Amino acid sequence: MNRQITGLVDITMDTREFQSVLRTIESKMGIQCANYKADYLQRRIQSRMRMNKIDSYAEYNSLVISSTKEQEALRNALTINVTKFWRDREVFDLIKSDVLPEIRRRKQKIRIWSAGCATGEEPYTLALMCHEARVLFPDVQVTIFASDIDREALKKAETGIYHRKALENLSESQIRRHFDKQQDGSYQVKQHLRDLVKFSRHDLMSGRAVTQYLDVILCRNVTIYFTEKQKDELARMFAPALTEGGYYVMGKTEYMGRDVEQLYDPYNPIQKIYQKKKVA
Repeated sequence: MNRQITGLVDITMDTREFQSVLRTIESKMGIQCANYKADYLQRRIQSRMRMNKIDSYAEYNSLVISSTKEQEALRNALTINVTKFWRDREVFDLIKSDVLPEIRRRKQKIRIWSAGCATGEEPYTLALMCHEARVLFPDVQVTIFASDIDREALKKAETGIYHRKALENLSESQIRRHFDKQQDGSYQVKQHLRDLVKFSRHDLMSGRAVTQYLDVILCRNVTIYFTEKQKDELARMFAPALTEGGYYVMGKTEYMGRDVEQLYDPYNPIQKIYQKKKVA
């Protein structure tokens, strides 16, 4: 057991029982608890305990061990990521107006990774803007890699069906061009956008990028749950996966650690866009 997780228990609970839950999460679900903040783990686990009307860690640990359904529910709770299309419009507008055209001037094949893509709104937003850009630059080939650890979220992403509220940042013309309205009032991403995105299950804690020779990596609103050490390890892992001059896009509330800031130059620090430092 990684000793970093010692002492994360509420004073009303037994420390050993809490650690047993963490060991079960690691062994049964493959999630490394030491990479998450202590209070975050407590909040998410205790939320699931309340949902199941359980008031002891020992009883909840038994439930997690015996129930694959609860394992999935807990995984979803720990990796939750609320999102929508064109979330944080200023960031995506900058990617569309500055980042993608800059890359396009250098090359005709653009490779993007949406890391921690949750239910797919982010990679499909990228696909939408890239598709519209290809109307102007039909010679550009775009591939978007989208990954997440949550199998259920990936299933939804691959299906590409969303409630109207998730589309509220899109114009009516964009919705008509890129979505098919379903009988129940939901909307499905059209095939021309789905063809641009390759979904896969990937654990950011593995220390390996989903692929190499990337021009842009977006990992937004994911590391807010990680320890400082894990945040730095991610930044170190992303750098060699990027091409020279490639871009790393963080969430609006996230920041670059001092121990890794030498790997990147600030491109637009307000919007948390960094550029891999070029070799002198």
